[in-house]
Amino acid sequence: MRPGHNLAAYLTIKDAGKAVAFYERAFGAEVVEKHMAEGRDLIMHCELRINGGLVMLADEFPEYGDVKSPQALGGTTFNLYLDLGAPPAVDAQIEKARKEGAAVVMPPEDTFWGARFGMVRDPFGHMWAFSAPLAKG
Repeated sequence: MRPGHNLAAYLTIKDAGKAVAFYERAFGAEVVEKHMAEGRDLIMHCELRINGGLVMLADEFPEYGDVKSPQALGGTTFNLYLDLGAPPAVDAQIEKARKEGAAVVMPPEDTFWGARFGMVRDPFGHMWAFSAPLAKG
């Protein structure tokens, strides 16, 4: 993690290698750093740059603590939120993610709080929210 970052999401994922490939295709993620577990085809640590932010992830390693993937939990406890800046970008991002295999949980819509907003669940169980402010007027 670069100095100066105070908070980043760290995802636990079943089949993290496939998740990295999905995030590259669906969200334009760039791999900053990736380390494999010694002698195993599992990602021990990976850092991705997505929309200017940092997301870290690893495969499940039950032997190192009680951190589980959404598949193991049967759901997730949080959403990842991306501010895309312009309302048309919300629709485009959700459609791109859908085409790559994400499930649309909330189609893009103009909300009462003044944003274009929508959500998807990625194929690995993590929820992603996309938003952009609506023009005032």
